[in-house]
Amino acid sequence: MVTLREVTVIRAPIARCFDLARSVEAHLAGNVHWGEAAVAEGGIHSGLVDLGQRVTWRAKHFAVWQRLTSEITAMDRPVYFQDTMVEGPFQSMQHDHIFRATSPDMTEMEDLFRFAAPLPVIGRVAEILVLRRYMRSLLRERNAVLKELAESGTWERLLPA
Repeated sequence: MVTLREVTVIRAPIARCFDLARSVEAHLAGNVHWGEAAVAEGGIHSGLVDLGQRVTWRAKHFAVWQRLTSEITAMDRPVYFQDTMVEGPFQSMQHDHIFRATSPDMTEMEDLFRFAAPLPVIGRVAEILVLRRYMRSLLRERNAVLKELAESGTWERLLPA
């Protein structure tokens, strides 16, 4: 199993950062070049994902179309939520989102992202040689987009009034 930790400092209030992190539209804005889409398969496909809700994502990774369904399995607004893969290409995947207000207009967003590839021996080699770097890159890209959205005026179009 691989654990990735990323910390992003955002010049925006904690509630805005928290809600953007669970916005389907913000997630898609950070993954446009992968052809990612939220598909309605027994879950939501727009808006803010809430406790117990699922989203099925479809995207092309390594030249193959993948589907991954995640569920929000824990939430304590506006400081924490966890999404867990319930169906998809990994043996397991869990993502903890932790938010700390360092001032009224500054938020530290921490991601703890854990995943395990399928197929014990081959999967472990893939984790070490490819997946660790690939998933870290996706996480950093997503966080850069969330930071940009939260610090600009564009966040207003993604969050309910």
